[in-house]
Amino acid sequence: MASSGCLLSEDQFLCSICLDVFTDPVTTSCGHNFCKTCLIKNWSINYRCRCPMCKEVFTTKPDLKVNTLLSEMVSQFRQSAQQKASSSSSEQQVSKPGEVPCDVCTGTRLKALKSCLVCLASYCQTHLEPHLTASGLKRHQLIDPVENLEDRMCLKHNKLLELFCRTDQTCVCVLCPVLDHKMHEFVSLKEEYEDKKAELKKTEAEIQQMIKKKRLKIQEIKQSVELNKADSDREIAEGVQVFTSLKVTVERSQAELIRTIEENQKKTEKQAEDFIKELEQEISELMKRRTEVEQLSQSEDHLHLLQNVPSLSPAPPTKDWTGVRVRPSHEGTVVRAVAQLEETLSKQKKKLLEAELKRVQQYAVDVTLDPDTANSYLILSDDGKQVSYGDEKKNLPYKPERFSLSLCVLGKQSFSSGRFYFEVQVTEKTEWHLGVARESINRKGAITRSPQNGFWTIHLRNGNEFYAAAGPDVSLSLVSRPQKVGVFVHYEEGLVSFYDVSAALIFSFTGCCFTEKLLPYFCPGLNECGENSAPLIISPFITVD
Repeated sequence: MASSGCLLSEDQFLCSICLDVFTDPVTTSCGHNFCKTCLIKNWSINYRCRCPMCKEVFTTKPDLKVNTLLSEMVSQFRQSAQQKASSSSSEQQVSKPGEVPCDVCTGTRLKALKSCLVCLASYCQTHLEPHLTASGLKRHQLIDPVENLEDRMCLKHNKLLELFCRTDQTCVCVLCPVLDHKMHEFVSLKEEYEDKKAELKKTEAEIQQMIKKKRLKIQEIKQSVELNKADSDREIAEGVQVFTSLKVTVERSQAELIRTIEENQKKTEKQAEDFIKELEQEISELMKRRTEVEQLSQSEDHLHLLQNVPSLSPAPPTKDWTGVRVRPSHEGTVVRAVAQLEETLSKQKKKLLEAELKRVQQYAVDVTLDPDTANSYLILSDDGKQVSYGDEKKNLPYKPERFSLSLCVLGKQSFSSGRFYFEVQVTEKTEWHLGVARESINRKGAITRSPQNGFWTIHLRNGNEFYAAAGPDVSLSLVSRPQKVGVFVHYEEGLVSFYDVSAALIFSFTGCCFTEKLLPYFCPGLNECGENSAPLIISPFITVD
């Protein structure tokens, strides 16, 4: 419609988000107009600030200022529309398409205000008056106006539908229980209405809780991206500092390092964006269903609610997001890049490894051995810090958590989140296994160490052969035999790294999916005629300056 004295139409004053006349209109740099509150809310639930109309992305969140000229025009339009609306207020009571008309009016039929379930008729304000004043009519049941009141009558017995058959899940009249629904369970429409309404309220609360959890998951993913971005920036800075001091041959490695980290970050951001889009889609579907449930649950019309509950759209399928995480990994990135230039970069590599080891050592934890898990041939020190193989089997009580055949023992401490680090002295040993294992591993009979079976370990055999138990084993080339091994775990990133504490990365398991508690794992191996009799010793952690 056009306002008085104005050639602009109402559509030109409508916000494309709320579809209502502008309130505090603001204009984006791309030239589109929106309500200030609508635009702020739109940006608060989206991953990036972009124009809802043309989808232009703003790298910096714009400082929104009210468009004073447009605001004045909107104000004039509202005044003009109100004047026109007041001049035609007498016509607003006339029944419009989609509205229930008065059944008593002749000629021009006015809009009905109420429907009577006794009279089976709908009344405008004038013709409703007797039901509000006459003592006999006051007892009639009035509801919000509805069409087709004859649908409220039993088609078979021509009686008002007043009962609900729970056996057949349908509305019936007072004669139906006697004639057609014998031995069925019946309640009043009101009682069933209250029960169904309570169910709808419960469903609505459950949906709201699901929405809340998914929004919290979005926040978790965003925080993971931010933390990963900080790690990426740190790694890039260290890489730049290293490679800027090297010659042209090393500059190629610098570029490759930065590219790898940035691609990993982009992949992480893309993965997070996809997760967020999927979560937002699920939230949107849940909000639609919540709206349907909410609208139906607010109905005061018993029959309408009961007849429409079965037709509610089914709950949309949603994904279980419990184990979904953004799993980037940057530990060892610079190390692996520098390792490709061993001859040229040996000194720089050692320096970087020392810095990385110092970083992971800040997550050191106090680990002690759990005697309830130790094989009967193992000897544990009183302080729970040393384990070695004994020649004689001890008579120990049976425990489900004890290893029956494998010469293994677990740490008492378990970890289900965050990062942790511990060091083990392996001096004078020719065989050992170290790492972490999930809590549910098999402890009876022979075991096979591999990530598929819940083990993330490395081992030494024959004095100088090192392997990662990756299923199958991966041979490791070490310059020298380590005297002390550090084990670092980042639970959320799915990372398990092993270090020679003299500053060398031994091996890393990456992309792991941890879903339960992890425990430190130790196996000292057989004595081998005294050559491997030295114990594995959990080192007390000393802060490196």
